[in-house]
Amino acid sequence: MAFDLDHFAETSIPVKYEDLDFDTFESQPLDEQTLRSLRYMCDVEFHTSCFLRDMLVTPSHREEDTGGFMTMWNREEFWHGEALSMVLARHGIVVDYDELKAKRVKLGWSNALGPLKQSVMSNLAGTDFVAVHMVWGAANELSAVAAYRRLSALTDHPALSPLLKRIAQQETRHVAFYTTQGRDRLEASPTAQKIVRLVMSRAWKPVGSGMMEESEVKHVMGHLFGGQPRELDKLDKRVQKLPGLDDLTIFRNAFARLGIA
Repeated sequence: MAFDLDHFAETSIPVKYEDLDFDTFESQPLDEQTLRSLRYMCDVEFHTSCFLRDMLVTPSHREEDTGGFMTMWNREEFWHGEALSMVLARHGIVVDYDELKAKRVKLGWSNALGPLKQSVMSNLAGTDFVAVHMVWGAANELSAVAAYRRLSALTDHPALSPLLKRIAQQETRHVAFYTTQGRDRLEASPTAQKIVRLVMSRAWKPVGSGMMEESEVKHVMGHLFGGQPRELDKLDKRVQKLPGLDDLTIFRNAFARLGIA
């Protein structure tokens, strides 16, 4: 089924949390490890505007549906960061969006591609680059949904858990867009399949890599997915359903490189 961009735009609203009793954080405060993961997630969500800036200089922004989606996607991710920052504030942790943006504005897509950028970027043009963007985005959003659901289950908190489930639900719409676009573009181009396979197998890392210290990435990913190989396999299987990517294990491989099985 085609992704309905008009419906997505019409129904795009801030994640709701006003009905949740945040006063429960006073009587049931979150533990340090959960707060550390939440801060990581909040920073990633707020970082989206920097990522979007880099996308606007690629062929992706010239695609009507992609450009339209990216605008709404950026807004929803900001709202997610805003909601998480409210939870953190209840624990005395202040997240300043403008400060984060100033520090990380120079980071982005080219940084994420790392050592492959010189050898691959020159070959990424037109719709083939858009295919990379779409599959990369699908992998990121799939892992975000899994991370929010996992943290919700780990904490089982009366205020935090439903908030995380609501954020995850919104993220599933992002997954739908990226996977739909990725599937269409991969089906249309064997060249795109080859480039996507190369980039995803060599360069993809867990969301937050490149903008966070590696020690922080390891800690948070270990907290959420350590000892959960089946969860990583589920994520890999979702990516493997895309044309030409049937044997990729990007999640297992990326987490193994971090020492997380």
